[in-house]
Amino acid sequence: MTAWSLVYEKFDPDSEGLREALCTLGNGYFATRGAAPEAEAGAVHYPGTYLAGGYNRLTTEIAGRPIENEDLVNFPNWLPLTFRIARGKWFNLLAVEILSYRQELDLKRGVLLREVRFRDKQGRQTRLTNRRLVHMGNPHLAAMETTLTAENWSGQAEFRSALDGRVVNAGVERYKNLNSKHLKPLETGAIGEDSIYLKVQTTQSEIRMAQAARTQVFQDGDPVEVERRTIRETGYIAQQFSVNLREGIELSIEKVVTVFTSRDFAVSECGLQARDTLSRAGRFPDLLESHTLSWEHLWRRFDIEVTQASGSRTEMILHLHLFHLLQIASMHTIDLDAGIPARGWHGEAYRGHVFWDELFIFPLLNLRVPEITRALLLYRYQRLDEARAGARKAGYRGAMYPWQSGSTGREETQQVHLNPRSGRWIEDNSCRQRHVNAAIVYNIWQYYQTTRNMEFMALHGAEMILEIARFWASIATYNADRDRYEILGVMGPDEYHDGYLNGESGGVNNNAYTNIMAVWVICRALETLDLLRRVRRARFRELWEKLELSQEEIDHWQELSRKMRIVFHEDGIISQFEGYEQLEEFDWEGYKKKYGNIHRLDRILEAEGDTPNRYKASKQADLLMLFYLFSSEELGQLFEQLGYPFEYETIPKNIEYYMKRTSHGSTLSRVVHSWVLARSDRARSWQLFNEALESDIADIQNGTTAEGIHLGAMAGSVDLMQRAFTGLETRGDVLRFNPCLPEELTRLCLQIRYRRHLMEIEISHTEVKIRTVTGSPGPVKIGFRDQVCELREGETKEFPLSGAHEPNG
Repeated sequence: MTAWSLVYEKFDPDSEGLREALCTLGNGYFATRGAAPEAEAGAVHYPGTYLAGGYNRLTTEIAGRPIENEDLVNFPNWLPLTFRIARGKWFNLLAVEILSYRQELDLKRGVLLREVRFRDKQGRQTRLTNRRLVHMGNPHLAAMETTLTAENWSGQAEFRSALDGRVVNAGVERYKNLNSKHLKPLETGAIGEDSIYLKVQTTQSEIRMAQAARTQVFQDGDPVEVERRTIRETGYIAQQFSVNLREGIELSIEKVVTVFTSRDFAVSECGLQARDTLSRAGRFPDLLESHTLSWEHLWRRFDIEVTQASGSRTEMILHLHLFHLLQIASMHTIDLDAGIPARGWHGEAYRGHVFWDELFIFPLLNLRVPEITRALLLYRYQRLDEARAGARKAGYRGAMYPWQSGSTGREETQQVHLNPRSGRWIEDNSCRQRHVNAAIVYNIWQYYQTTRNMEFMALHGAEMILEIARFWASIATYNADRDRYEILGVMGPDEYHDGYLNGESGGVNNNAYTNIMAVWVICRALETLDLLRRVRRARFRELWEKLELSQEEIDHWQELSRKMRIVFHEDGIISQFEGYEQLEEFDWEGYKKKYGNIHRLDRILEAEGDTPNRYKASKQADLLMLFYLFSSEELGQLFEQLGYPFEYETIPKNIEYYMKRTSHGSTLSRVVHSWVLARSDRARSWQLFNEALESDIADIQNGTTAEGIHLGAMAGSVDLMQRAFTGLETRGDVLRFNPCLPEELTRLCLQIRYRRHLMEIEISHTEVKIRTVTGSPGPVKIGFRDQVCELREGETKEFPLSGAHEPNG
């Protein structure tokens, strides 16, 4: 194992689904799972190709009622390239004796490689090698190369290269009872002697996709002319041809593919464009060279260099996580109308929907290519009117963004979900997670703090911030007896608690995270108005008039920001929500003994006829999210503003209390817990960091990664290196550092962009070194613990590290 390669040394049918997800190749425009080119969907393999933002809606009758779901569509499979020897059976790894096997995901170049030596039942030994790329430079190109070498025989081999539009969505077991046929075939055809094309359309959203493929044969590097037979079925087209192999001589098949849709820019018709682009595309070696260069450019911006006392696994997994992030959010994302899906474009879990995971993802993009963040924030802005409609429908003002978003920004959260343990369809109340609106404002604000992009704030960000603040002000109700505002009937990030046992109302009341985030949003809205009033007076006036703001409404926001209710236990612990203290303690040890893995405690309890609403048990960090997002200084100011105590022991006491009551049923949970322990308990923080690293590569949730990676956890684990261990914070006009490097690391180096300054950061256990490489005119303010200094282009500042680190903030 190296820091740049994910390697598998043997074929394991039971692990193929996981490997196919982890070996997905993409470029921000589309992604294709790492299934072998000869693989067909079934119990072992699941090929899948997914288009960024490529959704379609289908209706299924469940429990006597029609349920509509919007899904990320599995588009035509461009991979099929298989062979058979002497007119025998088509190649299948399960039907031959495997002499050696090696599969490698080359993270530095973005190439998937496989080498297999096998012996068939006739004793023929053959070496098979595959190379594959999804082009990072040209988003419409992909290519593969298959090489066969007959080691102890000579004879005829027959090949078949196809484009298969007969695919359905079948990648998630619990969705298999739902309608899954999203594509209807439109056209197939041959292009000259060596190429074919296929065009399909989604049944409801009417997205047309065209694929064109050119398949060429080379022996010892020289082209080989072959006679081809075209095979056509509905939604399927293939070319079949035979070649004579000579013992010891390599035979290579190159397949170059183009992908276009009816939504692309500068396209007359997607089928015509796919064919024209294919005619101009180079051979595999040419595409590999330009593709590798594009990845080299990305790694210059995103690589984090980690020096560890032993092994390279940590650095390899960090590279793997960055690799998958960059395949979802690449330079090509800048020109797309697509969000960040929680499970990537790697599979069909969560139906490809956009949740709040961008909260964990954007910090990496902000400090490297903030233009990508801007494009992803515009995905939200383009759906602002739908969020306004959602608020009105629910009886509120302003903009209420959905928990799950897809094509239009309407609420896509399923009405019912299947518990695979009990086989029952359960009402899904997770749409009550209104905190997603606070996450959107947090993301806008952090982007602005990092870039100072006033144009974006004035034209797009401010309007979203103000409308979301208006939503929080309207959902909050006044309790005259307490002289406090309350937010009722919501679900916090925990997700286990969707109501009370007595069923008085859906959701829980006064979730601390939600209430405090609502106050923070309103404070940022007031600050945004002040900012616009000072530096963009014309835009301030336009928004004031467009949104019909009034001084009375602003006064109400100010009052609410001082009078939001936060509930506390009798011993001073901040209550996750009102009534949490009265819940029963959960038998953690008993259930671990009975079930082993209890990450999905909600499913276990439902299958038993019980509910998590009865217990002090959380799926993931809820209240502790506050300590993840904010420094102790910021939280102290918020609590003081609200008239509540916030003492030195508040953070460690609450961390200890809630950690004992969390099942880590979400991969995000370990990221948050590692972060909040980074200063107070480095050993536990490092352990949780490593568990977060292993979330997908080791599939710690027992089968979920095969359905799609967990992009928030991947990005969040890298961000622990970038911000938690460096103490990096963008607040006010100062770029702050307060390192707490784990003992297991000896050195950490990264390059960031902060307000148009390119900076190199190097941290060890003895010093912090910060250098500005290039930058805009004027200095940048650097904060190191309690010091603040200015750094100009070309200057370097070194700060010695001595003494104990201060407590977490």
